[in-house]
Amino acid sequence: MREGSAVAHFLQPPYTILGARDASHLAPLRELCKQTPGRVFETTIPVAEMVKYESNADHAVKVTFANEVGTLCKQLGVDAQAVTEIFTSDTRLNVSPAYLSPGFAFGGSCLRKDVRALTYKAKELNLKLPMLESLLPSNVEHVERAVEAIMRTNKRKVAQLALSFKAGTDDLRESPQVQLVKRLLGEGFEVKVWDDDVSLGRLAGSNRQYIEEVIPHIGSLLSADLENVLKWGEVVVIRNKSAKSDELNRHLRKDQVVIDLVNLDKAGRANGTSSCEGICR
Repeated sequence: MREGSAVAHFLQPPYTILGARDASHLAPLRELCKQTPGRVFETTIPVAEMVKYESNADHAVKVTFANEVGTLCKQLGVDAQAVTEIFTSDTRLNVSPAYLSPGFAFGGSCLRKDVRALTYKAKELNLKLPMLESLLPSNVEHVERAVEAIMRTNKRKVAQLALSFKAGTDDLRESPQVQLVKRLLGEGFEVKVWDDDVSLGRLAGSNRQYIEEVIPHIGSLLSADLENVLKWGEVVVIRNKSAKSDELNRHLRKDQVVIDLVNLDKAGRANGTSSCEGICR
């Protein structure tokens, strides 16, 4: 189940996995899941756990793959969105277009954690898994590309739209947006952040602990006033679709540079009022 859409995924799962040491222990779960759509698998606990790790590693691979292809497309002057549309139309070999649109680095509490767990276990077993070992370094490199794109503008005031790792959640753990803000502050940029889903007063547990450790003064950077943040910024970094296109079009100016990390629709980002670019297009 994905954060921000967990209820929908619970009601309409692609499949359900029931794991137990003894199959007889699954009787209550069979009753609970008898109306659940999709295939139900009954298996051992290690198999159930490994499917979870494999799924998150696969998602990380797809995000990394799409980002690197998008980066190469940009350098070659190729339309990455056109390439992606055609590539993801193949549902026989490519299976699913999910996670295959070039954008920004992946984050959240699952993908990075599970990739680390798999590669750590491989090292314990003296196994070399070069592809999995390259995922996190490639992801970090994608954050650096965003920093470099902002630095090339020669402007110092950065308005960042979104801090959580995805729209619809306030989860800041392992968020590449948080890492981007930290890097920009380290380079001497002034930063203001708007995120409709994030309120410091509501953050709790490991989520609050994470942001306090990484950016302890985040409260002074956050603003609930989107219009004010947009008017203040010389560079506007768009990370998710929380801010509607009409709001952006209404407040963006010709003297601003927009760094689009989410690949909004062309009408939404090419509004004619400001210079707009991405790191994968």
